[in-house]
Amino acid sequence: MVRRLLPLALLLALVGCAPADEDTPAPPAATGLTTCTKAQLTTKTPGKLTIGTDDPAYEPWFKDNKPENGQGFESAVAYAIADRLGYAQADVTWVRVPFNNAIAPGPKDFDFDINQFSITEERKRAVDFSGPYYLVRQTVIALTSSKIAGATSVAALQSAKLGAQVGTTSYQAITDLVKPSGQPQVYNTNDDAKKALQNGQIDGLVVDLPTAFYMTAAELEDAVIVGQLPQVGVPEQFGLVLDKGSSLTGCVTQAVDQLRGSGDLTNLEEQWLAQAAGARELT
Repeated sequence: MVRRLLPLALLLALVGCAPADEDTPAPPAATGLTTCTKAQLTTKTPGKLTIGTDDPAYEPWFKDNKPENGQGFESAVAYAIADRLGYAQADVTWVRVPFNNAIAPGPKDFDFDINQFSITEERKRAVDFSGPYYLVRQTVIALTSSKIAGATSVAALQSAKLGAQVGTTSYQAITDLVKPSGQPQVYNTNDDAKKALQNGQIDGLVVDLPTAFYMTAAELEDAVIVGQLPQVGVPEQFGLVLDKGSSLTGCVTQAVDQLRGSGDLTNLEEQWLAQAAGARELT
């Protein structure tokens, strides 16, 4: 894998993801809506759907920095939502919006933006969020030389020395799910935990999936995502960003809810975040 330093926008995106143990309630599901058809929706451009994301748009959320190609988890989710609202792929226009601009107060140039935005109460004072399209998973990362680099099950981790940041869902995943034979190591920050991994003090580090993508792509040499752990605790949630008070919020949330109910979101997550990114689920 070619490793490169990522720009400040992505760093802010990752920092903006609140720790998964924060109890952030999801927006209420849209129910009883009957006006969610293309002809009845008021969008920035009549008959078109304008979707925003950052530039560059990174894998595995997008592919080749081309959100319009429908490849990558968030691009595929965006087009699935568009389809539910009655918009063909040719009716979708993409615009590039820096992460912080998208969640700042004030009118937007998009109908909705998809860019790994964590749903938080603070942000909801400035923008609307759809219902969550992704619940962040906890993952194990290891150096390629580690004895657990090829692990395929949770049981295979039980004899390993694992570490995580204190007070996080990542640590809870170790204690509640993995239940290792040895005491897990606790660190004040993920940076401290990362150094321990590099120095061979632990066999594996548990972090959320977006952080795992970043660490293995930009911060750690010869590191891999071993796999995703089953859901535990209160997961961090990603939602679509819309104008505050947007008339589209209810319908977009309804589309997300329908995709979740049909199993389409799970299928897209498996295709783009598990298979394509090598982050298989550990069972």
